[in-house]
Amino acid sequence: MRLCFLVEDQYRHDGMPLAVVRRLRTWGHRIDVVEPGRGIVDLDALLARGHDAWVLKTVSGGPGLSLFDAAAAVGITTINDARAVHTVRDKAVGAALARRHGLPFPETRFAASADLLGELDTAGGPLVVKPVAGNSGRAVHLVRHPRDLDTVRRELRDEGFLLVQPYVPNPGVDYKVYSLGGDLHATVRTSPLHPDRRITAREVPLPDDLAQAVTRIGEVYGLDLFGVDAVEGPDGWTIVDVNDFPSFRAVPDAVARVASTVLRLADAARGTELPPGGSGVATGTVGGAATVRAAVAAGRKVRA
Repeated sequence: MRLCFLVEDQYRHDGMPLAVVRRLRTWGHRIDVVEPGRGIVDLDALLARGHDAWVLKTVSGGPGLSLFDAAAAVGITTINDARAVHTVRDKAVGAALARRHGLPFPETRFAASADLLGELDTAGGPLVVKPVAGNSGRAVHLVRHPRDLDTVRRELRDEGFLLVQPYVPNPGVDYKVYSLGGDLHATVRTSPLHPDRRITAREVPLPDDLAQAVTRIGEVYGLDLFGVDAVEGPDGWTIVDVNDFPSFRAVPDAVARVASTVLRLADAARGTELPPGGSGVATGTVGGAATVRAAVAAGRKVRA
């Protein structure tokens, strides 16, 4: 296969996705790595190379997303689906879609600027404020008292649009569930709202009800390769974030698993099978990435 990976400066030295690129190359696949922030991209030439699929690893507002959209516009397979990526990158859109479909997302309010946060009332309990275009747990703030608002307003003044959600009481442990084309892995880590709670990031058993919620998120959003952040509160699980192409941190053999999933999704989209050997990928689904989700739904694998 020939694949194009869009990688921005922030991820130039990360295992995800460059270790995946190296693994795919060792399996005999042709991989182009495009770094849109490091030079002018000849878009016509790039789109004409005959890639089987494009893969995006970028920050929320990075230039790679524009190139990714260009590929999707001319019919090139993208992993994930380009429309789904936009849904999760704009957290207001993602929250609205999730709540419309009955997913366990918190109630959400929208603030066009940090200056408007002075209107908030914490009498109903603590609040979480975060950027609409945030990523990697960056700039997420817990507001317990009205006096916290001045600090939050200053720190979020340059973050653009904001979301405000009720804080869900929890033990300070975030569950991060990764989906690799329906193959689910649960890990735990320290919550960005509770940095004093030291948790070693590790894989843990995945509760059935959380697995069902994550599978449903993939269906509703149209995602295949994604991560879900969840906390367990008094009323059960609450989903606090969804990310396309996350780090897959603490997933055993993550590089090989992600590489295999990319090949499986690209293969499904083009409707042909890979030659035997080398990739460790089982194929045979036809009709695009959505078909892969449907195929694994009947026999979803949960890693514990």
